[in-house]
Amino acid sequence: MTIDTNTIVSVSEANQNFSRVTRIADKNGQAVIFKNNKPKYLLLDLESIPHPQIDMTDDEKIDFVAARILKKYKPAFLELAK
Repeated sequence: MTIDTNTIVSVSEANQNFSRVTRIADKNGQAVIFKNNKPKYLLLDLESIPHPQIDMTDDEKIDFVAARILKKYKPAFLELAK
């Protein structure tokens, strides 16, 4: 696993300022939380990068992809709806 240094936070920092960790995940798709100077936890933004280790039913996958498409192309859909 390659880790972008911009996504690294310490476990103590994550504990004290979790909103900052979520902003990192929003911006980069993930945040890696280090404990004892080693990667320990991975916070994923599921909307930006669906992770293969997360088990979803086929219906959940369809809902997930549909929501991403609707979010990405919302202006076009609104224009078509006029």
